[in-house]
Amino acid sequence: MLDLIKYIVATFAEKKDEVEYKVEEKDDAIEVTVLLAASDMGKVIGKQGKIAKAMRTLVKSATPRDSKRYMIEIKEKGEV
Repeated sequence: MLDLIKYIVATFAEKKDEVEYKVEEKDDAIEVTVLLAASDMGKVIGKQGKIAKAMRTLVKSATPRDSKRYMIEIKEKGEV
């Protein structure tokens, strides 16, 4: 599933080499934090968050029913 997230983010981000991914596994979910450069924030999130919402929907629908759910957070580098 992380490959799907990386593919979607790489499609929209201009500074692909600066993107970082932090994965934390919790009891019932896997939390993926995407750290982006400030200039890529708007491109990856999209107008009114449409791209981010679509990415979350795709990941949710691609996740098998019996596995943990994925939570995606998009943050600017240095904000963490």
